[in-house]
Amino acid sequence: MKHTHHLGRRIAATAVSGTALALVFMAGAANAEETLRAVSAFPKPLAFSQSFQGFVDLVNEKGKGVIKIDYIGGPEMFPPNQQVDAVRRGVVDMQYGPASYYLGTMPEADAWVGSTVSAADARANGGFEIMQKAFSDKLGVNLVAHLDTGVQFHIYTIDEPKRTEDGGVDLDGLRIRSQPIYNSFFESLGAIPVSVPVPDVYTGLERHTFDGSGWPIIAIKDLSWDKFLRHRIDPGFFQTDLAVVVNPAKWDALSDEAKTIINEASAEYEKTSYDNFQTMISETDKAVKDEGMQVITLEGDAAAKYLDGAYDSAWKRMKEAGSEHYDALREAYYNR
Repeated sequence: MKHTHHLGRRIAATAVSGTALALVFMAGAANAEETLRAVSAFPKPLAFSQSFQGFVDLVNEKGKGVIKIDYIGGPEMFPPNQQVDAVRRGVVDMQYGPASYYLGTMPEADAWVGSTVSAADARANGGFEIMQKAFSDKLGVNLVAHLDTGVQFHIYTIDEPKRTEDGGVDLDGLRIRSQPIYNSFFESLGAIPVSVPVPDVYTGLERHTFDGSGWPIIAIKDLSWDKFLRHRIDPGFFQTDLAVVVNPAKWDALSDEAKTIINEASAEYEKTSYDNFQTMISETDKAVKDEGMQVITLEGDAAAKYLDGAYDSAWKRMKEAGSEHYDALREAYYNR
């Protein structure tokens, strides 16, 4: 009996120390820094990827010891238009890139394309929350940020574009390098949209196999396309649609502290990145003008008609796709 009694005590003691050990391990796990592996749709040297790096740095600084983002690469990891799927499947944890790559599945991306408000405004007026629902329902990922807003797009041409009698531009028959978000707008101006991968655009411009390109104002120098594209049509239109998304299971497994850090950094960096890009836009605008780029500025009714054509093309596309969020998103994101 005595022997059994001692054995029972030993087993109990071992169980207690085992439980204590488990608690220590659990506490250690809870205190361990959680890591999210992130990819970008763009090569690391590009201005947009550099901005995403700023977001990563901010989270890592705020989240020291709690949450860390490991920015592992860009298009060399996964093709840009397959990255969100990689996040949904949990192959990577976080992605930064254009929402409009997924227009076929999530027509609501056009709310950002056709947006005339800042990301901060959309957080305040409820628009961002609707977009979170769309990302979750249609793409199966959690939207945490809409970074780098306030960057508009322009049409650039090699030769000076012809003008219309009412002060607009006549792009009739011009082959303009395009992407899905511009196609219907370019066609409404008489242009022929052509699809050319970014790495092939420089050579195409050099050989004049097409006549111009739609592109955000800031990245034109990064790629040296301004060597050939010597004319820019103002005003700019549309807005950048760059999302940061996270795998839902990974997000749910994060501590509340980690989630709070990411959410706070997202709201803060939406404002910071907007300001940073406004500075960059001014610098780029000055540089290209100093180097002789001709800016064709549409004014009055001609400018209004041009912008109506651009923005209407995005909102019409979303409406025709049958988005249940059309009215609420237009109310939140469009104030022209």
